[in-house]
Amino acid sequence: MKTLPVIAFLIAVVIAAFVWLRPDSDHPSAPGIQDLPKGLPWQIEILANGNSRVFGLELAHSTLDDARGRFGDGMKIGIVAAQGEAGALEAYYDTVTAGVFLGRMILVAALDPETLAQLRERSIRRSYMNDTTYRYDLDPEDLSVALRTPIAAMTFIPAANLDAETVLKRFGPPQERLRTGDQLEHFLYPDKGLDVIVDDQGKDVLQYVVPREFARLREPLGQGGMRVPSGGR
Repeated sequence: MKTLPVIAFLIAVVIAAFVWLRPDSDHPSAPGIQDLPKGLPWQIEILANGNSRVFGLELAHSTLDDARGRFGDGMKIGIVAAQGEAGALEAYYDTVTAGVFLGRMILVAALDPETLAQLRERSIRRSYMNDTTYRYDLDPEDLSVALRTPIAAMTFIPAANLDAETVLKRFGPPQERLRTGDQLEHFLYPDKGLDVIVDDQGKDVLQYVVPREFARLREPLGQGGMRVPSGGR
């Protein structure tokens, strides 16, 4: 029956929302804390080498093949490029499970420009993603090269919605809160390599990089955003 997957999805979203909001679920002495799943979005481990581990993957070290082992075989790999740009090697999942959270996942690989250009030149298909962006499907013979590439950044788009109170509860006080436009607010955590984007009218987004490369997330925001006082939204 087609309704069964829908019901399962709704149940998962309800469970995820409960974990987002449960007040004691991140406290080590809370009853039943040992039973909480691993790989939750706020479980970010900063390693001795300066890298970070989230969702069971070490940024700048774990490869796309490691991600395939973690999230399964539904990975779609290609080069995504805007017109006039070299683009980036990306892997995309329509649905992954992060702890108890369902969502979409985008993994950006750390591929050198020369190899990226070669893969793009040998691509077997180019398709439009939107008016200004193309997706290049890799030649099957180049797939092994792509899978060996380390992950530079991760983007998780949870099915369950966030709000400012939940972000502060789960991720702690950010170093900076920045509102861009009428509906987007960025909660910036340089020490975690994290930008949590709360969208008042759409899907929320969590972006992860290693902390030393946090400028990749901060610089595109520029100085034009409106800073929000730490005491309130």
